Amino acid sequence: MSGLAAALAFTWFGMVIAISFLETPLKFRAPGITVPLGLGIGRLVFKALNIAESALAVLLLAALATGHVNVRGWVPAVIAAACLIVQMTVLRPALDRRAAVVITGGEVAPSRLHLGYVAVEVIKVFALVAAGALSPA
Repeated sequence: MSGLAAALAFTWFGMVIAISFLETPLKFRAPGITVPLGLGIGRLVFKALNIAESALAVLLLAALATGHVNVRGWVPAVIAAACLIVQMTVLRPALDRRAAVVITGGEVAPSRLHLGYVAVEVIKVFALVAAGALSPA
């Protein structure tokens, strides 16, 4: 099961890298993509990503629970799951509310919510690499 845990951690890692650090910034550079349109797409993509991440988190923790992994293997997996919970319950809902205002033509005051989301995403990425590396094959 520990090989499965590593595969799940690295699959989750790949999804986060592809969406958060590749697709999201590039989307706003595409011809014809306005900020409201990009935000609308982003809301859908991140909702779907969070659903997939939730499934991977549950599977990863279950694989670790059924394997013979020491505490060092659990710590980064739990950190990654905790990051996801913070993003889904605190940061993304607040960002969604702001995006909804912009999409409907309103203006929002500057905020550091995006920086907070990115900071948590970076922590999650490093935790997933560690979880995968510490799950023996």
